Amino acid sequence: MFTLAEVASLSDIQPTYRILKPWWDVFMDYLAVVMLMVAIFAGTMQLTKDQVVCLPVLQSTVNSRVQPDTAGKADFTTVETTTGQEEASMRTVSFAPTVPPDILLSRATSSQYQPTESDQELRKEQKDSSGRKTNLDFQQYVFINQMCYHLALPWYSKYFPYLVLIHTIILIVSSNFWFKYPKTCSKIEHFVSILGKCFESPWTTKALSETACEDSEENKQRLTGAQSLPKYVSTSSDEGSPSASTPMITKSGFKFSADKPMIEIPSVTILDKKDGEQAKALFEKVRKFRAHVEDSDLIYKLYVGQTVIKTVKFIFILCYTANFVNTISFEHICNPKVEHLIGYTQFECTHNMAYMLKKLLISYISLICVYGFICLYTLFWLFRIPLKEYSFEKVREESSFSDIPDVKNDFAFLLHMVDQYDQLYSKRFGVFLSEVSENKLRGISLNHEWTYEKLRQHVSRNAQDKQELHLFMLSGVPDAVFDLTDLDVLKLELIPEAKITAKISQMTNLQELHLYHCPAKVEQTAFSFLRDHLRCLHVKFTDVAEIPAWVYLLKTLRELYLIGNLNSENNKMIGLESLRELRHLKILHVKSNLTKIPPNITDVAPHLTKLVIHNDGTKLVVLNSLKKMTNVAELELQNCELERIPHAIFSLSNLQELDLKSNSIRTIEEIISFQHLKRLTCLKLWHNKIVSIPSSITHIKNLESLYLSNNKLETLPAAVFSLQKLRCLDVSYNSIAVIPVEIGLLQNLQHFHITGNKVDILPKQLFKCVKLRTLSLGQNCITSIPDKVSQLLQLTYLELKGNCLDRLPATLGQCQLLRKSGLVVEDHLFDTLPSEVKEVLNQDTGIPFANGI
Repeated sequence: MFTLAEVASLSDIQPTYRILKPWWDVFMDYLAVVMLMVAIFAGTMQLTKDQVVCLPVLQSTVNSRVQPDTAGKADFTTVETTTGQEEASMRTVSFAPTVPPDILLSRATSSQYQPTESDQELRKEQKDSSGRKTNLDFQQYVFINQMCYHLALPWYSKYFPYLVLIHTIILIVSSNFWFKYPKTCSKIEHFVSILGKCFESPWTTKALSETACEDSEENKQRLTGAQSLPKYVSTSSDEGSPSASTPMITKSGFKFSADKPMIEIPSVTILDKKDGEQAKALFEKVRKFRAHVEDSDLIYKLYVGQTVIKTVKFIFILCYTANFVNTISFEHICNPKVEHLIGYTQFECTHNMAYMLKKLLISYISLICVYGFICLYTLFWLFRIPLKEYSFEKVREESSFSDIPDVKNDFAFLLHMVDQYDQLYSKRFGVFLSEVSENKLRGISLNHEWTYEKLRQHVSRNAQDKQELHLFMLSGVPDAVFDLTDLDVLKLELIPEAKITAKISQMTNLQELHLYHCPAKVEQTAFSFLRDHLRCLHVKFTDVAEIPAWVYLLKTLRELYLIGNLNSENNKMIGLESLRELRHLKILHVKSNLTKIPPNITDVAPHLTKLVIHNDGTKLVVLNSLKKMTNVAELELQNCELERIPHAIFSLSNLQELDLKSNSIRTIEEIISFQHLKRLTCLKLWHNKIVSIPSSITHIKNLESLYLSNNKLETLPAAVFSLQKLRCLDVSYNSIAVIPVEIGLLQNLQHFHITGNKVDILPKQLFKCVKLRTLSLGQNCITSIPDKVSQLLQLTYLELKGNCLDRLPATLGQCQLLRKSGLVVEDHLFDTLPSEVKEVLNQDTGIPFANGI
């Protein structure tokens, strides 16, 4: 027994594909069902009632037709002959095969023939004879009927129902083959599934409803501050089921624009999270399905092929059936060639079902003609218009979704088929092909998820004690961001559809903006605000073309950080857009792979006070543009594969800090030219390959900080210690074995770093530098710390870890500002200190730690 659920599931198969069946396919299906019923009806009648009734053709009848004048005599002779045959037959096989003809003949000639005495005796003998009746006369007629059914009846009369059944099954299979073929059925199933979900999606109803009401009077009232809501805007409770009353898309409406301010329409219906996630999943499915189906036209070719097959089948059936219509008749002549058994050579038979079969055949021919004409119309429709192209032009005209793309190949063909069922399906499907619609959905979902309270929880304090918000990999910028009016720094990273609206004008404290792989679009009102208030901008990109054009128009910008590939043909865009409009730019930070300083940077060179170029190891060759940067106070050329100090630097008379970190500099003999840079106070030559320091370094009289760490120095020349203004000296991670006694001359030295060298003895003169606050002596070969360390009363940081010490001097307790947090040493060495010293070091004075780096 079948359950009700199993039976119900069978009825769901056909409705699944009905949207892909145009009216002609549906009509042909009905015709096929009628033809199938004709075949079943005819076959059933043949199985139950089809039979042939045959009677022998008598010789008297034949002779009477030949000699009509002697009919009486011929009849008598025939009867007599027949009687003689009957007697001979009865005597040989003991049954009367011609009894029925004899009886019929005796009835027919009873007025002329009277039984004789011999006949009466014969009948008496038969009556008196004992035996079993066999009804062989009836069996003879059954035998003849069956034999003549196969010999005399035309084959088409016998097999017509079965041929109709076979042809109908072939036509049904041909009509539905594209639904079952493995390479097409999966695409069709996905399409029907996606189409149904798109039609019933709450987002479809919402998008169409909002589009329809964008230009309505009620919407205008909302824009002017009215509180009343349009009556026809659907709510979240009735979005799920599409109805005939759903407002259609209107032609006019607000457009998304990156250049003009966009009026935001308050969202009346809010999709819940589940509906929003389902809609986003649908957009992704539609995108993948389109990419999968548009690359071939197999479904179109298969449908055309099966239509051609049905047309050829129709012509074939019509041609051969028309020839056999007249072969179905009521009367048939049969010559079974069994006269030695029956005694007759010819029989006249009647086919009982001939009349009904002929009517059924004519009906079948009529149906197949109608079927064929529909096939011809289908072929005309297939080749009349290009079905491998589908345009949403009408939908674009009626809606605000002007970006719905045209589709091709199988995707287009499926949409053409759907239009034959109901064009509303393709209109609703087009919503999920529109990027504008997808962006609207993302915006609604984003605003629903990222509320003001949630964004407030993500606000943090950065190193500069400013309120900072970092948004990472979102679909857009939530509207609630612009309600954080006290925000100082906004970071947007990997947000491809970022849009800065006019509401940013509320953020009066915003001065720093980060755009990391985020080509943000800005409305005109928002741009005006950023142009007047933004001071610092960080832009990280893959190619320079991703830099928003409005960046070059921020006239009040003070700091610009560009991180990305500038060493390409596209870097000409910067020259075209130019930085010359950035008249107030003071700091320019470029992290790229430059081979030369871009000429467009020289447009703002007179205004720059700080230029930072961080290369990725690409050699920076052309540096002549540096000469124009007369106001540059800080210059960093890091990882630029420089082998010598560029001569162009010596023209920067206002230079105060020079950083040549991570290059390939081996010699610094040109350092003598720094004597012309009277304002140079900080020189960073760390992470290079410098072997020695020339004595000409003494000419840099105003030098206060010297960084030579991570080089190949083996000695420190006395000339270094003649720099009386030196406050910071970093020679860490070299091969220095001895600290010269001249170090005591640096009375202003506050930070001394010599970590990672080969020093074994600390000179007493070191402790004459009483202003030392930071002393890094780790990872050396020092065996003891002199007690004179107590003279360093301002010492706050002391690194001794990684040496050969066995104890620490107790005089460390006299370093009033030194605490345990600033003492970097092994635990067992700290335990060697007296308890009172430990107590002093463990005290918390609240003095902030500073290492000078």
